[in-house]
Amino acid sequence: MLDLNDVAMFVEVARCGSFSEAARRLRMPPATISKRIQRLEMHLGARLMQRSTRKLTLTNAGQIFRERCSPAVEDLMGATQQQVTDSQEPSGLVRVAAPDDFFKFFRMEWISAFLDSHPLVRLEFVLSDFRADLISERIDVAFRGGPIADSSHVVRKVFNSYGQLLASPAYLAARGTPATPEELMEHECMISQQDSNNCTTWRLRRIDGFELDAKVSGRFVSNSQDVLRSAACAGLGIAALPHVLTLADVAQGNLVPVLPQYRRTGRGLSIIYASRQQLPKAVSAFVEMAVEKLDLFEWALPPGSGLRSQSRKLRSDACEPSVLSEVDEEEKAKL
Repeated sequence: MLDLNDVAMFVEVARCGSFSEAARRLRMPPATISKRIQRLEMHLGARLMQRSTRKLTLTNAGQIFRERCSPAVEDLMGATQQQVTDSQEPSGLVRVAAPDDFFKFFRMEWISAFLDSHPLVRLEFVLSDFRADLISERIDVAFRGGPIADSSHVVRKVFNSYGQLLASPAYLAARGTPATPEELMEHECMISQQDSNNCTTWRLRRIDGFELDAKVSGRFVSNSQDVLRSAACAGLGIAALPHVLTLADVAQGNLVPVLPQYRRTGRGLSIIYASRQQLPKAVSAFVEMAVEKLDLFEWALPPGSGLRSQSRKLRSDACEPSVLSEVDEEEKAKL
């Protein structure tokens, strides 16, 4: 007779991509899980996984079996977990991965209020502009900008962001101020490491909603928005930066708007976490708090930009979490 526990173990190994990680999550020896999956393969009469010392991949039969079984297993696990945790207070460690400049816009008082409300929860933040691997680094929640390729995780788009074009007064005095998007190609532009090579295209949106592609190039590249901000202040060129990161510099005159009627369409911010059916209450509570606070992110857009209503609609459309495939996101990134 087929043992449903064997099926659940197979689904977890397939989701984690390794026996060791699945064993850690299930709190079982890897050898036990391996034997149970071998027993499942014998019962089905088909090899489900290709194993090697460095890699584990699903066979065609394994992929089909996973697609058919995963929803039922997750529903069953979710129902069981819900029964166990309904009466429990959120507790335990929540590891959060976020960009270096995360606390430039995510307010520390939100964290303080959350911890006061949940005294049994601990938060550990891993800040880096390099994307963390949620499984290998044991990340519970990740905040990411740009296209998302974690197909096995839930992705919730929180808000879109629009890059204001800015430069220092000294740079503009020396090089002149571009009057049209086409003239950006004649200037040094701050290039994000996520952009390709040292010559790329910025998608610009005018206040009236008209969009165009502007070619830009630059010799200074960084994966950090804050570093790009500092470089722009130092006169290295023109940067497209989120309004919230440059409020003080604009107010102090360190940076001035360039082509103020245009904004670079933003990469936005998404929250990523594991399947909702098996989400610990501490993680769920933190995610809901973050979504609630960031839903008030009107101050991420410059006053009078004409983009606030568009951002409001985006949040309305994105309020339901979804699992996105890597292919879907790659296609979206091309648009």
